[in-house]
Amino acid sequence: MISAGDFRNGITIELDNNIYQIIEFQHVKPGKGAAFVRTKLKNIKSGGVVEKTFRPTEKCPQARIDRKDMQYLYSDGDLFYFMDNENYEQIALNAESIGDALKFVKENEMCKVCSHNGNVFAVEPPLFVELEITETEPGFKGDTATGATKPATVETGANVSVPLFVEQGDVIKIDTRTGEYLSRV
Repeated sequence: MISAGDFRNGITIELDNNIYQIIEFQHVKPGKGAAFVRTKLKNIKSGGVVEKTFRPTEKCPQARIDRKDMQYLYSDGDLFYFMDNENYEQIALNAESIGDALKFVKENEMCKVCSHNGNVFAVEPPLFVELEITETEPGFKGDTATGATKPATVETGANVSVPLFVEQGDVIKIDTRTGEYLSRV
């Protein structure tokens, strides 16, 4: 159990049969009345954000989130298969629980599979990936206004905006959190 006075960003709590992560918190001491804690909570399973206030002495059970490194093997229809490299156990997750987390992940790459009480609710891709450009239009000399970009398709099928000098066949580094081009490799 964790009291509202001890809330910090990133802590996960169980509330109303859901699991929430604290995005923001603020201790408020009004001139009149009792102090309270104002929070922004993100529902881990649905992704929705809720604002809620607590008394500083209120207690909530702290949720334990297990993050396990697993290797993404392949997809078959709307099922995605992952393998635990320690005991070689495989699990299949449906597209609904994964969302678009794997749009920058190639087969055989490592991901973090997040679960609560054995129920998988999310997959976290690596922070940075290196992918080859499979399709892009050529950039033209003199067509370089500051920060000009063009669309490109990478080997996983995802679309990224890249600078004009990047060509088809180049390997680029991408930030999976934002989907932004970082550099050529």
